Formats: sequence, C-alpha cells, structure tokens
Amino acid sequence: MDPSGQSGLASLTADMMDEGAGTRSALELADGIDYLGATIAVFSGMHTSVVALHTPLSKLDSAVVLMADIAIRPTFPKEELDRLRKERLTHLMQWHDRPNTIAQVAFSQTLFGTKHPYGVPTLGNEQSLRAFRANDLKRFHMTYYHPNNATLVVVGDVTRNSAQNKLESAFKSWGGGTAATVNWPDILQVERRNVYLIDKPGAAQSEIRIGRIGVSRMTDDYFSLEVMNTILGGSFTSRLNQNLRETHGYSYGAGSSFDMRPLPGPFMAYSAVQTNVTDKALSEFMKELRGILQPVSDEELERAKNYLALSYPDNFQSVGQIAQMLAELVTFNLPDDYFNKYVERVMKVTKEDALNVAKKYIDPEKIAIVVVGDRKQVEKGIKDLKLGTLTNMTIEDVLGKPPKVE
Repeated sequence: MDPSGQSGLASLTADMMDEGAGTRSALELADGIDYLGATIAVFSGMHTSVVALHTPLSKLDSAVVLMADIAIRPTFPKEELDRLRKERLTHLMQWHDRPNTIAQVAFSQTLFGTKHPYGVPTLGNEQSLRAFRANDLKRFHMTYYHPNNATLVVVGDVTRNSAQNKLESAFKSWGGGTAATVNWPDILQVERRNVYLIDKPGAAQSEIRIGRIGVSRMTDDYFSLEVMNTILGGSFTSRLNQNLRETHGYSYGAGSSFDMRPLPGPFMAYSAVQTNVTDKALSEFMKELRGILQPVSDEELERAKNYLALSYPDNFQSVGQIAQMLAELVTFNLPDDYFNKYVERVMKVTKEDALNVAKKYIDPEKIAIVVVGDRKQVEKGIKDLKLGTLTNMTIEDVLGKPPKVE
C-alpha cells in the first residue's frame, strides 16, 4: 500500500508507532512496558501490519491500555523519525557489503520488476526515506489502521468474555474507516532462462538464487507443493542440501521454497557456495531442478510427509506461536478446521500429486538465475555452462549508490 514515490512508508509507520503514543514519549512508553514485564512489537510485512502484545496474565489490564495507545494514538515525534530515518539509511549503506541481501533484492527485481511491490524492498530507498515527514506517517496510519481493517487475536488463559471486556474498554474510542483497495500490476511469468551476474570483487563465496513466479497461498495445490518442495529443498535431507552440502561440499547448506502470499510469490532455489565451484554448483542446481520432474521414490515421499506431519506441532508450542498461526488463518481466510486437518491432507499426497505440481510450477528452461560473486573468478565458468544470456551488473545497478549518512 506504499503510495507511488513513497517506498517504505508502511514499514516506517509501523516502526514509529511505539516511539511515542498517547501521552507517553518513546522512553516513557518503553519504561511502562518494561515495568509490566511485557513486550509490545509493531511490524509491517508484505500484506499486513501487526501490533503484538505479550504480557503476564496478571498485568493484562494495564498492558492492553498501552497496546491500544500504540495501535490507535501514535504521536510520530520528529526526533524519533529522524533517528529511525538515519538508522534505515545506515542499513541501506550496509547492504552494499552483504552479498545475500544484494542477491535477494536483485532476485525480486528480476522476477517482479520495480513497479510491483514484490519487487521493491519494504525498507524504502534513500530518496523516499529522506522525504518522509510525520504527516506522511499520520496519513498512512489514519488510512489503514482502523477496526474495519483489523482482527484481534487473543491466546492465553482467558475466557472470551473476560478478554473481550478488557479489549473493548481499551479500544472503545477506535472507530471509523473503510478498507482501502488497490490494483497491483500484473505479474508476468519468466519466459526464458537468463543469468544475471552481479560483481562483488574479492567475494569468498557466490550467492545463488534461481527461480520463477510461484503460486498464491490459496492454491488447491498447497499440500502437494509442500511435500514436493520438502523433497527438493525444504529439509536437511532434501535433494539440494544432500547434493551441494553432503555429497560435494560446495556449501554449508542449500534449499528451495515457495513463498506463498495473497498474490503469487517467488519459487526460489538458493545457496551460498565457494567461489571456485560456482559453475559446478550451478550445474548441480540444474540437475536437481530437472530431476524433480521425474517420479519420486516411495521412500522419499514417505520421509517428506512424515517430516511435515511430525514437525507441524512445533508451530503451536507457545502462546505467541499459536497467535501467529491464527493470524495466518485470518490473513488467508483459511477454514476454521484447517489446523486439525493439516496432517491428514499432507498424508494424502501421492507420488503422482508431487510429480504433477513439479511439472506445473518448476520449469528449468524458464527461470531467472542470479549470482552475486567475484566476476573475474566466476564469469568464464558460468558462460561455459551456456545456461542462457548472461547480463553483467554492478551492485549499484541493484541497490543504487550507497547513501551518505551524516
């Protein structure tokens, strides 16, 4: 929901909300939260912003009041905005020395372009960060932070009535607003195999990202994809990790993922490999991406399904984790019995299901390959693989010039 030219506004608004709220300054707010033994975090993701409270049950009444101030009545003080602005500009400067960040930003830009929010870092850019004023944040908060656009999730040793009474008392002044809508640009699938080499002179490792547009969270293929990707790169015993780490020793780890969002997110295979085996590692990636298009073994299928089923309860060990899972239920409008049927649906996935989704969503001939590494050391080897058109880029092509932080 960042307006044009105001990249980073949503995440900066969230970051600022606990830097002064109601009648309290940032320091007074922090002291009040610490005094209760509570924590309150505010953060913004791709599609949601969250105010999260974790408090001892005995302090719930007082803690909810502070939470309500942060959610409803942030003050966005100028001095705190200036501090966070400088902090973010420092992060942008540091990104130029972080190959994994360069690779992630370049990969997103390659798949989604800079006109779609999935292709733009949520942190913002130098121009937008320098231009933000408190009124920009207030306007964003007034537009999106209202009860018609919010869900309260409560997990703990409370009844609905007791929690609801406390929340209604704290949030009683919160009203008005209608949910804003926006039309995002179309997402275009990768239609050919291209290689993008971003030069990081002297890099001891090469960061590799390989992929294409994936699928949305609401897909009917969700469980088949979970099982198939567990086999390919979603666990320690996956094919990618066993190949690149255990068999060849090219990397400390390799994997793959489908980032499923309300709109189709990226499918990505990834690793950081030793510079002198960059070309060999790419060959092994291609081997595994092609290999997953063949039927998997009964043993692999059962191991993947058991891994997903047996690890699933780990997501529900604490009240915070349960709240996070319930928030996912809300975000994607999943059915109320979704958690109870998760294992059952995983165990129903067949070898044919895994093969069908692999063929449907993974196409090794139509992928983007991003490599961040020492061009002098790796370019020839990559060219000799003849994977596709190779485009040489600089770090500034991806991130722009490093900001000057005063």
